[in-house]
Parts: sequence; C-alpha cells; structure tokens
Amino acid sequence: MKKIHLLILKSFIRPFLVTFLIVMFVLLMLFLFKYIDDLIGKGFEWYVILKLLAYQSAVQISMAMPLSMLLSSIMTFGNLGESYELVAIKAAGISLRKAMMPLFILVSLFSGGAFLFSDYILPIVNLKMGALLYDVRIKQADFLIKPGIFNNTIPGYSIRAKGKSRDGKMLYDLMIYDHNTSNTANAVLLAKEGYIYNSPDNNTMILNLRDGVRYEDTRARNARVYNPRQQFTRFYFDETEQKFDMSVFQMKRTDESLFKSHHAMLNLRQLQYYTDSNAVQMDSLRTTVLPEIQSHYYYFSTYYNNADNTGTMKPISYRQQFLEAIPEENRNMAISSAQSQIRYIKDILNVKTNEDAFYRDKDIRYNIEYQRKFTLAVSCLLLFCIGAPLGAIIRKGGLGLPVVMAIIFFLIYHIIATVSEKSAKEGSIDPFWGMWMAIFILSPLAIFLAYKAATDSALFDIEQYRIKAEKAWAWIKLRFSRRSKEAVNPQNS
Repeated sequence: MKKIHLLILKSFIRPFLVTFLIVMFVLLMLFLFKYIDDLIGKGFEWYVILKLLAYQSAVQISMAMPLSMLLSSIMTFGNLGESYELVAIKAAGISLRKAMMPLFILVSLFSGGAFLFSDYILPIVNLKMGALLYDVRIKQADFLIKPGIFNNTIPGYSIRAKGKSRDGKMLYDLMIYDHNTSNTANAVLLAKEGYIYNSPDNNTMILNLRDGVRYEDTRARNARVYNPRQQFTRFYFDETEQKFDMSVFQMKRTDESLFKSHHAMLNLRQLQYYTDSNAVQMDSLRTTVLPEIQSHYYYFSTYYNNADNTGTMKPISYRQQFLEAIPEENRNMAISSAQSQIRYIKDILNVKTNEDAFYRDKDIRYNIEYQRKFTLAVSCLLLFCIGAPLGAIIRKGGLGLPVVMAIIFFLIYHIIATVSEKSAKEGSIDPFWGMWMAIFILSPLAIFLAYKAATDSALFDIEQYRIKAEKAWAWIKLRFSRRSKEAVNPQNS
C-alpha cells in the first residue's frame, strides 16, 4: 500500500513542478508584454527589473496554482491509466479513492498553504508590487540625443546635435535653446562639440562645450514695454560647462503607506476592520440626508398664506389647487422660491448619492477580496478533483490531450469566475455568490467525473460512441424499412 502511495505521489509532484514553472513563465511573459513600453528606454538597473518580476511571480501564484494543479493531475492519472497501472491497482483490491488519499492530503496541504499565502504574504507582495510598478510607470525615459533631432525631455531646454560618437559621449555641432528665462527662445547657444558626463549622484548632467557662442536677446523679457534701445548680446567662448538638472529622470520611490488601504493589500483581519469602518461611514452618511433636506422641504411659508383682507386664515380644501391657495400677486415669487429649493435639494441628493456610491463600491471591493482569500484554496481542491478523475477516464499521458482538456476546463472555470466577479463588482449580484459561482457550478461536474472514474466508465472513449451511433443508425434504418413495407402492402399489415 505504501509503495502505491509513493508511486502516485512521485508521479504527481514532478508534473506539478514542471507545469507550475511553465505556467508561471507564460504569465510573466504576458506581464512583460503588457508593460513593455513602461520598462524600455528608462535605464533601470537590473535589480529593479528582477525585483519587479519576483513580485509579479508571487502575485501570479493565484492563477498559476489552480491551472498547474488541474494540468498535473490530468497528466498524472492519464499516465497511470495509459500504462495500465490504475488497472493493476484496482486488480490488487485497492479502490481509486484509497489510492488517491495521500495525494488528496498533499493537495489539501497545498490548498492550506495557498490560503495562508493569500492572507499573509500576498497583501504585502501586492503592496510592494503596486508601489514599485507605480514608480516604474511614472519615471521618465532616459535622456537620449538622436542626431539631427531636437530633444525636449529636459525641462526648459531644447537640444540638437548633428552628430555624435559611437559611445554617445561626444556631440558635434550643438544647438541649445534656453527657455527658462521667458516663454520665447531668447537665449541660443551654439558649439562645435560637447562632452557629456554625469555628476557623482547622477542628478546633474554636465555638458562640456568647446568653441562656441551664446546669443541673448533681452527684448523678450519686457515684451510689453517698448524700449528703443534693444540689447542683443553675443558671448564667444573656447570652453564652458552647461549643467542640466536630471533629477526628473531618476526613479523616486513612493511611500508605500499611501497604498496600504487598497483592498488588494489587506489581510482578513484588516479587511474586516475596513469593512466595518466603511459600513459606519455609510450609515452616518445615510442618516444625514433627511435632516439636511428637511429644512428645505415644506408646503407653506409665512410669506405665502391663504388669508383674506382682514388677515384671517382660510382653511385650504384638499380639492383646491395648490396655486389657488396662494394670492395671485405672490404666485411668481412662490414658484421661484420653490424651484430654488428643489434645485438645492437635488444638488444635495446628487452629492450624497455620489458619496454613497463611493462607499458602496468600497464595501463591494472589500467583500470580494475577503472571499478571494478562501476561493483560491478551494479552487485548487476543486480543479484537482476535476483533473484526477478526468485523467483516469481519458487514459492519455504526456502533453497532448491532457493539455487540451486542462485548458478547456480551466477556461470554463476562469470565464465563469471572471463574469461572476465582474457582476459582483457592478453590484448586480452579492459578492459572495460572485466569488463562489464558478466553484458551485463546477462542483457537480467534479462529483460526476469522480463517479465515472470509480465505475471505470469510458466517458471519452470515441470508439464506444461510434458503436452506439452505428446501432442507433441501424435501428433507424430498420424502422424506416418496416414503415415503407407497411405503406406498400397495407393489407398485409
């Protein structure tokens, strides 16, 4: 018995590790393709890219773990079925359920680890990943001079060089426009060559210029005041230095505490705390609506009454029109006042509605993330319960049919989960049902496949379906021939 258990465990662990690494590689490539424009041309150090990929690898475990669990279980039991090892196990009097028990315990441990990972580690990884990705995306591209093209990336300057050396350090026939003194280009610097190097802290770029001239026009400084004596200055130099502030090109790390309240960066205890706080804010907001509009919601005022010439109030009949209860000379004023009150009440309700929608959306996000902590672990168990009996039924190993079947069932699961989660985010269904919908729908399928595998059903045997189709076609032909004979010889029938 122990040898059988060890055989199944060894047959599962190797495909699981291989498929997990393959799925993780594919997901990382998709991540790089998505953010390739934010990574190229910005001069990041190698460790920044490596750290970003490491964080993303941890984030993608929530998708890689269920898919690799499904694929590896199908491959494992498909290989065992194809080599008739499952038949030998059953012939020895060991049921499929008993043979799978150690593997089921191992998968349960994986699922428990996935739950602990999603509760304790994943929020921290999401926090560091979100902060680093934000800094990477907002960082400007490195300063790069292309021959014959003006570069405007440095604030306040436009730089053009007709040529440069192979290493990019020497620039030739330089033209620099200085826009810092005014909105117009009143300062122009020309030089035959220049050497670029950075300061020790990389916050300043120094351009050593040789054999050039600087032109300055003071008219743009006082463009609104006419001055008959305009000044135009030329400075010739053999060698000078021009410094440029490059701090905007350095990646500045954002304080991670700014992202801590995001729903994806909270564990179960924090999610419960933020959910309760958000519910208190929603209740407080909703209780303030009526008191704010109640003072502007009334039927009569001291300015408009139904008094006669003697000043005595007349009772207003319910059948009497509302405007008829107001003196004719005051009706326009009453209508204008009522419209202003209605507009004010409408503005208050619009503001309160937007605030309530904001808090309601936060409440939905918190609840969705709370349920996600559990669905990751349960989805691993579910997809294993689908993949193991499915592999025993199809009895095909390798990376052919098992991969196709795994992709089909995972797409079914992923589509249902995505659509239901989107509906939950939009408020169409409860967050609990939105996150558990795919599991509830596919659980009967897992039970059905387990029953078919335990009873040695040839569910995916094409030859069996061909034989049944031939029998059905023969029965149809027989019935058709009998009816034809009855129609030709009605007396014999």
